[in-house]
Amino acid sequence: MLRIDDLDALRNRAGAENTILQTLATFGFEPDGETVRQSRRLSLYADALDALGRRGLLFHCACSRREISETVTMAGEQRCVGDCRRRGVDPSRSSIRVALDRLRPCSVQDRSGRAISFDPRVQADVIVRRRDGVLAYHLATVVDDAAQGVTDVVRGGDLLESTAWQLGLQQALGLPTPRYLHLPVVTEPDGGKLSKSARALPLDAGAAPALLRRALELLGQAPPPETDEIQAIWRAALARWDPAAASRRTEVRA
Repeated sequence: MLRIDDLDALRNRAGAENTILQTLATFGFEPDGETVRQSRRLSLYADALDALGRRGLLFHCACSRREISETVTMAGEQRCVGDCRRRGVDPSRSSIRVALDRLRPCSVQDRSGRAISFDPRVQADVIVRRRDGVLAYHLATVVDDAAQGVTDVVRGGDLLESTAWQLGLQQALGLPTPRYLHLPVVTEPDGGKLSKSARALPLDAGAAPALLRRALELLGQAPPPETDEIQAIWRAALARWDPAAASRRTEVRA
């Protein structure tokens, strides 16, 4: 199921979507159904915000990035560090957060065997609409997953911690929780994601078979056949797919 995350209009580049579609096709990905674009689903996200508001879970937060960055939090997501819930905050100069500390703890088992836990004392709140009015990734993701009937989510291990907030939002909105599998991401020697580094290059469409085989090797899978036929590589990979081997680590050094 192909979904284009294009809510942040200022970061959308002309031609990027076509490049994504062409690259997926080159590497043998065949989407089921029509492509979904988040920019055309704003009414769904607005309904979710209304639902959270009716439960009394929303509050405006005026904490600056500097204030948040200078405060050590118990988890990866930056949370409100002031008393924004209790004091009057100018809505036009603030983000909107959802208070998750009123919810109950819950956990799920990642298909790799790791436990993913939502702890309302740790994931106390999360942004659902940014200060500039852009709806946040976490909100849009859980709403879309539910609306599209997503049963299984496979994504990078760098999003493992983010899943805890999504568990909280799913609980707050009464939405189902998919099964999760988090795969290792390729990193630089300093631990940073290769995809975000200066060394990251566009995928070479002409080398698609070799790159797909290399990706499978990095995921700990059985050696794929030496062929340039993309679908033959996929058939072999699917027949021998081992999720435990694929997710044994959260990162693979470049």
